[in-house]
Amino acid sequence: MALKAIRAGSRNETGIAAVLGLMRERFGDRFQTGEAIRAQHAHTTTYIPAQLPDGVVFPDSAAEVEAIVTIASEHGVPLIAFGTGSSLEGHINAPHGGISVDMSRMDRVLEVNAGDFDCTVQPGITREALNVYLRDTGLFFPIDPGANASIGGMASTRASGTNAVRYGTMKDNVLAVTAVTAGGKEIRTAHRAKKSSAGYDLTRLFVGAEGTLGILTSVTLRLQGIPETIAGGVCSFPSVGDACNTVILTIQSGIPVARIELLDALQMQASNAYSGLSLPEAPTLFVEFHGSAESVALQSKQFGEIAAEFGSSEFRWTANTEERNTLWKARHNAYWAQKNLRPGLAIISTDVCVPISRLADCVEATHEDIAAHGLVAPIVGHAGDGNFHVGLLFDDKDAADITKAEAFVARLNGRALAMDGTCTGEHGIGQGKMPFLEAELGDALDLMRQVKHALDPGNIFNPGKIFAM
Repeated sequence: MALKAIRAGSRNETGIAAVLGLMRERFGDRFQTGEAIRAQHAHTTTYIPAQLPDGVVFPDSAAEVEAIVTIASEHGVPLIAFGTGSSLEGHINAPHGGISVDMSRMDRVLEVNAGDFDCTVQPGITREALNVYLRDTGLFFPIDPGANASIGGMASTRASGTNAVRYGTMKDNVLAVTAVTAGGKEIRTAHRAKKSSAGYDLTRLFVGAEGTLGILTSVTLRLQGIPETIAGGVCSFPSVGDACNTVILTIQSGIPVARIELLDALQMQASNAYSGLSLPEAPTLFVEFHGSAESVALQSKQFGEIAAEFGSSEFRWTANTEERNTLWKARHNAYWAQKNLRPGLAIISTDVCVPISRLADCVEATHEDIAAHGLVAPIVGHAGDGNFHVGLLFDDKDAADITKAEAFVARLNGRALAMDGTCTGEHGIGQGKMPFLEAELGDALDLMRQVKHALDPGNIFNPGKIFAM
């Protein structure tokens, strides 16, 4: 990641001017060009600079998305789909200008098939709103990236989160999508069957495409039954390596843990201060189990025994909803707790993922790197699948500090790749991770470019993201 790589691209001024007029005529007040609303639809969540779109449109239906795509395609103007704006790698920036397509009005549940454990929703609904809607059915949607993201955004970035170790990521939980492609027509990638051998897996092509191949208009999701019992607990360790090795042995032992989250000592200090906890300021695991009362008790006992082998404090667990929610609220507020450590500094929230057997090696080496370079960078991670995040605090007004921060991020990504990992487990590529994707996949990017050109020959869908054309 380097600021010099985040630069504006060429603009089709004639086409943009024409599209602005056509959008006003077609959508009236649902098309806005004020600077404040355009700024709200550009990147705001990390130090990547905002690149504003030229206008923001709010469609109500798939037919309106088709109209938007048709207008933009005819004039060669970029379209950037927008969910809630919680992505971290510049996904919603408009480096070539163009129109932000805000999907927030397309937020309806279209169908729930409780007997088949699935539902179909519009892309603008958030995961929290969906689970409120589903509550009376006895079902829930398990993917929890922390932010109250939109389902369309989560599908587009192939999101995961704290529950991924048990329930998988968005790629495992999206059965089908409908999307409007460059021809201005809505296509459907699959039906609701739990498996299919019918042709190319177009669903997986759109899941994780970051809006570069089309605009999603519906998403069909796999659902889960709400567990009979949910129990959670916490324990601390002498070192971050001990905590990671506990995670590795827990997974290798086949214990069906639902969540197992790592917070290092500095993150615990930050979370205690921000969330009002009083836990030891040492490497810590937050753990959760789902199942029957008997199975949860057994899993908790087994986990406690493994943790004790690595010198943990007593594993204290509870099925009390309020106590569990306090822990997980603190975990979800980790980003804000990190920022609170050094008010006024900027933050790079970056992630990598390695094979679970290399987790301890990667986290320990990263800790050594942080200490050697005098950085302030708490670590928190979805340790059960080898994915961890570093919140690097730095002065974004100091050129030397920026250089130091960017060098650390490059070393972190290089370390993960050297361990046969990936430059991102869940944040996606956007603009910020483009150099590392090239290092990770090399010539395979040429095949991605061919797919992009075939589906989007005019390069109107979220250009300037994932890779350069």
